[in-house]
Amino acid sequence: MRTVGCVIFDGVRAFDYAVIGEVWAERSPRPGLPAFELRVCGPQGARVRLGGGLERVPDHGLDALADCDLVMVPGVQDPTAAADPAVLAALRSVRARGVPVASLCAGAFVLAEAGLLDGREATTHWSLAAELARRHPAVTVRPEVLFTGGDGLWTSAGVAAGIDLCLHLVRAAHGQQAAAAIARSMVTAPFRAGGQAQFIPSPVPGSAVDDPLAGVRARILADLDTPWTVSRMAADALMSERTFARRFTAATGTTPLRWLLDQRILAAQRLLEESDLPVDAVATRCGFGSAVSLRPVFTSRVGVAPREYRRAFRGREDG
Repeated sequence: MRTVGCVIFDGVRAFDYAVIGEVWAERSPRPGLPAFELRVCGPQGARVRLGGGLERVPDHGLDALADCDLVMVPGVQDPTAAADPAVLAALRSVRARGVPVASLCAGAFVLAEAGLLDGREATTHWSLAAELARRHPAVTVRPEVLFTGGDGLWTSAGVAAGIDLCLHLVRAAHGQQAAAAIARSMVTAPFRAGGQAQFIPSPVPGSAVDDPLAGVRARILADLDTPWTVSRMAADALMSERTFARRFTAATGTTPLRWLLDQRILAAQRLLEESDLPVDAVATRCGFGSAVSLRPVFTSRVGVAPREYRRAFRGREDG
């Protein structure tokens, strides 16, 4: 995934466009970080009016999307406005060729209008989820997640979730080290557990001035090989299990055990890429106990088995 096309047209959100440009920007070569080519493409190469009063002349026409490795669609200012027919046709064409396509925020409305999301799960900013579902009943809208995707199509929730999706795509194609390097350059987290449910306004009674859960999470991350349970986490936080689980989910958007599994998988990816530890040792350090226990969970989450993952990013076999 080296050549990335960014589609711009009148009404594209400037922030989303900037996120795509920042993640796939051309950088000086450095170990672990691929060299990308970002193609900014628009209808007939005409000047485009972005949100916030900005303008941009695309570097390429829409035909330059055809041989990209990935096509990104930024969010739009007005998701109810009809999309440019040329843009819709270009998106259908690249998908027909098998080119992966991803949208940020309200860009999901553009993919849905092109018919690319029919029969699929998708997300968008939580405040627009009901409208997306109303306009496109063939799409299963999931307002609680940060991003959805697979099989060449992805969508993300609003604003910062677009960064999450972009880093996920880099991680999936080039590994944890590359995603982490880009995240560091952007001064952002390379991975956020949870979903956007934590940001949806809801009548949560009361609010704690001090949140001890950040300290609990830090202790868990420093000791992933410990057999953590919700009971043990709650005791560390000096809370009942029920209170702990409720506050943890409210703070992170996911359950304690789901968060723990996410962190263990991420740690395993990092060790497989950066260390020479045998897979059994990686599994033990990350709290899975053995390679036999790690393999099915890792394969389900990442898409390949641990040894195949290491071969892809290290170019060799090991134990």
